[in-house]
Amino acid sequence: MSDALVIIPTYNEKENIEAIIRTTFNQEKTFHILIVDDNSPDGTAAIVEQLITEFPNQLFIEKRIGKSGLGTAYIHGFKWALSKKYEYIIEMDADFSHNPEDLIRLYNACSVDKNDVSVGSRYVKNQVNVVNWDIKRLLLSYFASRYVRFITRIPLFDTTAGFVCWKRKVLETINLDKIKFVGYAFQIEMKFKAWKHKFKIKEVSVIFTDRDLGTSKMSGNIISEALFGVIRMRLKGLK
Repeated sequence: MSDALVIIPTYNEKENIEAIIRTTFNQEKTFHILIVDDNSPDGTAAIVEQLITEFPNQLFIEKRIGKSGLGTAYIHGFKWALSKKYEYIIEMDADFSHNPEDLIRLYNACSVDKNDVSVGSRYVKNQVNVVNWDIKRLLLSYFASRYVRFITRIPLFDTTAGFVCWKRKVLETINLDKIKFVGYAFQIEMKFKAWKHKFKIKEVSVIFTDRDLGTSKMSGNIISEALFGVIRMRLKGLK
């Protein structure tokens, strides 16, 4: 039994899913994996189900009926993890933009260094660690994080990061049923609420590499939710 679960939401990730699972299981520390699949029409879930026969009691899948957003996929995964005995729950993308080799660093930042949340940060102390993004997307992401930091006063450089390790007690404290955002702003809201509850958050510098295979799920609506949502969040001081 591992004390750490990696949650990977998927939608049409057949090109990446087997490789990301095998690479994660190939790390020095034993991690379990939960795939939360939003009814991918490309057969992602079938690939995972075949791999479960090879990795029983390590690899799990939760299949949802439709595509309901990244935030709700993670909340589904968080609730599943809390129903088990995992002490550390990690968010990670399926497309290798998050390097599985960094999992142990996020885990140690919580388990060894006694932080409550660790964030795989692209922008620690204003250093930009992003590979293969065009300049427009890079500037949008960088200044979005600066904007969120300015509006909310949260002391993090990469507020929109999606590579995060949570201690169990953090997810038990945050009311997951009251999370407002489902897209890009979900990551901001979760960090903001953890900070408002005075949990200790540590940024761990990582290199973010844009996907080689598959297609990005980013959209204008997701960005709009983040830009305008943080203002409402800051004014309400949501916990």
